Amino acid sequence: MKKYLPIISWILRIVAALILLQTLYFKFGGKPEAIHIFSTLGVEPWGRIALGVLELITAILLVLPSTVWLGAVIGTGLMFGALSAHLTVLGIEVQGDGGGLFVMALITLLACVSLLIIHQNALKAGLSKIVGRSS
Repeated sequence: MKKYLPIISWILRIVAALILLQTLYFKFGGKPEAIHIFSTLGVEPWGRIALGVLELITAILLVLPSTVWLGAVIGTGLMFGALSAHLTVLGIEVQGDGGGLFVMALITLLACVSLLIIHQNALKAGLSKIVGRSS
């Protein structure tokens, strides 16, 4: 199994990055679906744009080998937020999407958490650097 971890890692990274990048069309394009979501959450337009920028950065971090751990940390946080919004405010199904956005957020969360497990040594090293700098 261990010899397949690099392949599994790349598959998870690509899946998560593609999902994050795909949603940018709606956020940056000001599509009605995105405006509805962020208006319902009370953070339109600044929340939509800020989250779009953060998701773009996260996708880039996920595909760079040296920063995959940081992308996975940020991606995990973003997807916990997205799923929380679905479960508390938006509902699982948004504007008749059949729960598609919810499922994509769940897939991205699972990919990012799996990446944190696979890259736990890099995560520990990265966090040590951050903590060491602030001390």
